[in-house]
Amino acid sequence: MTDLSGHDGAASQPAPRVRLVDVAREAGLSKTTVSAALNGTGRLSPEVRQKARDTARAMGYRPNATARQLRTGRARLIGYMVGELADTPWSFLESPYFARLTGATAATALKRGYALVLLPAGSLQSEWAGLPLDAVVVADPLTGDPVVDDLLAARIPVFSDRSVEGRPGAYWVDVEAGPAVCAAMDHLLEQGARRPALVLPDSATRFDAGVRAAYGDWCAAHGVAERVVVAAERGNGPVVRAVETALAGDGEGPGRVRPDALFVMAEASPPLVLEAARRQGYEVPGDLLLVCVSEDVTAEHTEPPVTTLSLRPEAVAEAGIELLVAVLEDGRRESGGVLVPARLDVRASSVRRSRAAADPQADGPQGDDPQAAPGPRPVPHPQAEWTSLPPT
Repeated sequence: MTDLSGHDGAASQPAPRVRLVDVAREAGLSKTTVSAALNGTGRLSPEVRQKARDTARAMGYRPNATARQLRTGRARLIGYMVGELADTPWSFLESPYFARLTGATAATALKRGYALVLLPAGSLQSEWAGLPLDAVVVADPLTGDPVVDDLLAARIPVFSDRSVEGRPGAYWVDVEAGPAVCAAMDHLLEQGARRPALVLPDSATRFDAGVRAAYGDWCAAHGVAERVVVAAERGNGPVVRAVETALAGDGEGPGRVRPDALFVMAEASPPLVLEAARRQGYEVPGDLLLVCVSEDVTAEHTEPPVTTLSLRPEAVAEAGIELLVAVLEDGRRESGGVLVPARLDVRASSVRRSRAAADPQADGPQGDDPQAAPGPRPVPHPQAEWTSLPPT
């Protein structure tokens, strides 16, 4: 065990806190000059500002958080929770999307002088009511999530998705589902898909409901039969099983109709989705065009590389923190939000090289589908960004 006592058996005392006046004395500057240098204010030469900062860093100076809170009325602490995963409150860190969203939110907040406090989804009011939180980020709340009501009742600003739009004290950043879905589906159509299937998570979030509705609208507009399979739970295992169900097709025996494209909106490892397709007898992209919603970098390194729809968690985080700062520091009061466009990264898994993409009348690899009518060539959507990555 580590001995925490002094040589005489008495407990060691912490070193005295370095004060601003100590930094000023060491740097040979006034206390006012050092304060301005550390706060980025005042008319100081770059040399003087850097000298003050270097001295403060070398001496281990930290601002007095308690005094700052008394002066400004803010603790500079932001609560953070993922509402969708209330039953397994910390499992969101296993999701590439939520892991990147959480990391980007923490990093962006820290640059603006705020620290993130991770809260379990489904937190009781008694668990956070005593924390000096300036605001709380609730990512992907469930419909009717009581935690949003409790936070707003406690006069704590809430930053969430568009489901909180119009509520006093609530602000939102969201990725619009409709344009994101249409961008992916139009791309598959352009590449010759006539029997696209969709794998969805079993979720009650606003975004996933929007995905389901947008897919249905797109199919109706293009005369394409809907093929939807819902993954019973989150995670690679349940989603891969849903992928296998979707790829098995409809019907029995020789008359079975199998999809020629798959859009996986439930998050899963792209290599595992590819392997599931191969187990079902598909060659990608020859027999099956594949698009996955994913922030997993392994998508770029599979064979073939997998086309992904990115919900751009870093951009969502940056927009959210900028909005938060505008509310907490700049005095913004009106409820409002920001839309962040999704990004479709086109890779080899959804590009059928063997067929001319310019021929919209071409049949799928398993012949005509009487329910599938070719639609018009797609146009890029204003709320979706496109990147075309060369096949490898």
